[in-house]
Amino acid sequence: MRVAFVGKGGAGKSAISGTFARLLARRGHPVLAIDSDPLPGMAYSLGLPHDDAPLPDEAIEDRPDDEEGPRYRLRAGLSPVEAVERYAATAPDGVRFLQFGKVRTDPRALFRSQFAFRQIIRELPVDRWDLVGDLPGGTRQPFTGWGGYADTFLIVVEPMAKSLLSARRLARLASSGDRPVRVVAVANKVTEAVDAEHISRRTGLEVVAAVPLDPVFAAAERAGKAPLDAAPDSAGVQAVSSLVDRLEKEHPRMKVTP
Repeated sequence: MRVAFVGKGGAGKSAISGTFARLLARRGHPVLAIDSDPLPGMAYSLGLPHDDAPLPDEAIEDRPDDEEGPRYRLRAGLSPVEAVERYAATAPDGVRFLQFGKVRTDPRALFRSQFAFRQIIRELPVDRWDLVGDLPGGTRQPFTGWGGYADTFLIVVEPMAKSLLSARRLARLASSGDRPVRVVAVANKVTEAVDAEHISRRTGLEVVAAVPLDPVFAAAERAGKAPLDAAPDSAGVQAVSSLVDRLEKEHPRMKVTP
């Protein structure tokens, strides 16, 4: 399973994606959570302390001038799998967590790290981890840029005009891409039974889950805590659990390469 959550900034994608990753791991999946959002969020929702650190310099080298390709790459002898095993943080429930660094990171270190980060995601074997990504908010090329690893995009949509507009734009971008992907919606912060239907009608997307406007779930998110730890019995966590159940049925469990 390779999924990525995207949507308007503030729609709740980090809280949902982090909760999704941990619940998927609890079902026995090897999960690598990928945060390419330049603002902090997914680490908190996984239950990790805040950390801006990109990949360290020791993992990266300049590409020789006589070779074609990006300016920087993983150092010779370090495979993408080894890079994840060595440098990805371990979150609760065994989720591995990889991020490309945040906006407050030293610009040079962040620039170098992003090249290696892209290489890792691009070259990871498909049978090693299930990937769950948190993409940057908005419509900045998620289907051809940072989200190029995903085969399913989940657009987190609130039943509000600006969020609906972003979702429609994202749906159009998906349809104009050069590779087949599945794009669906997760209705978030819904208060009425008709909200999910309204989102589907206004965006043209299938709504695969409806997460209610849950004050306990929202309070955990505002406090920078993992909803799964702070509010494990909340309606929000239950809704994300139902989403995991649905996507797990649609993606047969892979055989893991040691």
